[in-house]
Amino acid sequence: MRILSAVKLSKTVSQLRNNMNLTQAELGERTGLHRIMIGRIEREDFTPSIVQLQALADVLGFEITDMFVEKEQSQSFIALRSESMNEVEKEGVDTLLGMMFALRQQILLRRKFEHESENQA
Repeated sequence: MRILSAVKLSKTVSQLRNNMNLTQAELGERTGLHRIMIGRIEREDFTPSIVQLQALADVLGFEITDMFVEKEQSQSFIALRSESMNEVEKEGVDTLLGMMFALRQQILLRRKFEHESENQA
């Protein structure tokens, strides 16, 4: 999957704006974006909308598609994707989820009991 690269956009906007001898305020006037937004884009602190991105691309002369990079696949939650697990892993995940739900129930019951005890006192 491709995602917008804040780093790439930041460098591109800053470099092209400087090459055109434009201040952030001047670029803002030409694009309809506030100069503060231009600064935030250049600091990688703001992700523009598609309309804003297109306005920047039109004024600065870059291709929007060049600002996208391939997103790295995260393996963080691979255990919850059943199609990538064998049967033993699926059983382990089922057991773990069951334990988590039981613990959650115990916490909720304890809170309810504590609340009722406070009201009776």
